[in-house]
Amino acid sequence: MTSSTHKPEPPRVPETLPELELTSLLKDEEHITTGMVEDAEIAYETVDKLSLDTIIFKNTSFIDVSFSNVELTDVVFEKCDLSNADFSDGIFHRVEFRQSKLMGANLSGSFMRNVLFKGCMADMAMFGFTDNKYVRFQDTTLNQADFYECVLKKTVYEKCRMDGANFGGTSLEGVDLSRSTFEELTISPEKIPGCIVTPEQAVGLSKALGLIISEE
Repeated sequence: MTSSTHKPEPPRVPETLPELELTSLLKDEEHITTGMVEDAEIAYETVDKLSLDTIIFKNTSFIDVSFSNVELTDVVFEKCDLSNADFSDGIFHRVEFRQSKLMGANLSGSFMRNVLFKGCMADMAMFGFTDNKYVRFQDTTLNQADFYECVLKKTVYEKCRMDGANFGGTSLEGVDLSRSTFEELTISPEKIPGCIVTPEQAVGLSKALGLIISEE
């Protein structure tokens, strides 16, 4: 089965949306729907169980925010900075991150369905214990990102840089890493059967498997 069959369903967002003043709405609303937030800064906000529906964020910075247990449905982040943002234990339905920064972002424990990360910087991002289906990482840096004990169903890594990423405890059966680049990964040997890699990558992974490659 090719990766094209694993393409996430895109967000259902209309072409035109009204402008939202999200920074003020966050103080009073738990459910925010239908609008665009552009050239904004959302800083030092802590909101639990926030629900965002049919929203586009453009050129928006999330500074020291904690949105744990957030529920996102039909949401787009375009050229946003979510570095170190806390979206742990969230629910993501038809969400796209485009050309955005997620350095050190915490999405651990999240439930993800039809999610796209395209052209993003997500080094050291935390995806541990996430449940993923129809999730695609494309042209995205994932160096030292954490995918510990994840479920990766119909999850695609395409043209990603992911050196030092941690897949410990995660089954890689059916996961295609051959179109991404890395020198070293952390993996669990018993979880690697069925993973698709290039011959060169197989040599690199042999270290994690405890193999010694003879050059004689």
